[in-house]
Amino acid sequence: MAAAAPPPPPSPAPTPATGLPSDDQPVGHPVFARIRLATRSDVPHIHKLIHQMAVFERLTHLFAATEASLASTLFDNNPSPPFHSFTVFILEISPTPFSLSHPTASLFPPITKSLTFDLPIPDPESDLFRSENDAVVAGFVLFFPNYSTFLAKPGLYIEDLFVRECYRRKGFGKMLLSAVAAQAAKMGYGRVEWVVLDWNVNAIKFYEEMGAQILQEWRICRLTGEALEGYADRT
Repeated sequence: MAAAAPPPPPSPAPTPATGLPSDDQPVGHPVFARIRLATRSDVPHIHKLIHQMAVFERLTHLFAATEASLASTLFDNNPSPPFHSFTVFILEISPTPFSLSHPTASLFPPITKSLTFDLPIPDPESDLFRSENDAVVAGFVLFFPNYSTFLAKPGLYIEDLFVRECYRRKGFGKMLLSAVAAQAAKMGYGRVEWVVLDWNVNAIKFYEEMGAQILQEWRICRLTGEALEGYADRT
């Protein structure tokens, strides 16, 4: 008499659904950032960013820049190479990776970085700040050379650094400031300097955390408008 066949092995217990992504699924919302040299075609975005900065700093009564004046002073009448005169870095954000090529790459290789956030970043002005493909302009930094007689070295002075509101407190401002500092160090410069409004405690804390010294004993002195023009006939 033949032996009875063994019973089939038990079926594996079903894996309970956890709602969590598997190991091969991306977690969170990836964002790709790029810092590159600005070109003349960026002027409309630069102008809008400067106006938003004036609103944030409560200084719209001093805002007189136009797209035409920015194009003229930053590009058309500025024959100096980048970093030897007025220079602008543009911060772009995209949901997809950036191309490694850009028309300005021979002058300054773009800096790219990928970040992941728990939630998507809503940008109500994405159409207004569209740059290329799905990328948008999120901020900028404008800087130019100065000189320290004490160090006998040139430095870089940051005139403006601005990140649009929906992209703040996400590390993008640090990227912009770090890009300028890295360029100064690469060129053997002695300092990077800028000013900050005394009521902007968040910015002050951010700069201190990056290693900057806040020089309380110094004050800004400025001649502008009629006070400056009055000197034209005194020479």
